[in-house]
Amino acid sequence: MKAPIVRQISWPAAIPQFAFLGRAILAGFYVVDNSNGALFGVLAYLMFSFGSKMIIARDHQVGMTLIRNQQYEAAIQAFERSYRFFAEYRWIDRFRSVVLMSASATSYREMALCNIAFSYSQLGKGGKAEEFYRKALEAFPESGLAASAVRLIESSKNT
Repeated sequence: MKAPIVRQISWPAAIPQFAFLGRAILAGFYVVDNSNGALFGVLAYLMFSFGSKMIIARDHQVGMTLIRNQQYEAAIQAFERSYRFFAEYRWIDRFRSVVLMSASATSYREMALCNIAFSYSQLGKGGKAEEFYRKALEAFPESGLAASAVRLIESSKNT
């Protein structure tokens, strides 16, 4: 069974990525001959994009892999590390569209809290899941995912 993954794109956050890609392609034409300049630029962009996520957001990436493999206890630990990292370096999370080439509308801290909650729910620990969804909603009042999850939990209690 595949785990449900929600991805929300912030199109304004994609603008710096397109600008970076354009500059990488222009640099490619400057560094190598015209026939391979665009390819060189695209490869440089992809290396930076994937590399920064694999290095800086490593715990998040590990957590996502663990969720896909239904290893929820280990995923919780990975997302807790991810949350601590992005809480300490909030500027990375804030400027994720440039630093991590991430056009996500959701911050890594919000994702970490919601993924921890989801993992607890998959382990049958509804109380802990609710606790973390509420923490996400408290820290990110506009979180549609956390708000929907809290409403679902509350409605299940009333039936």
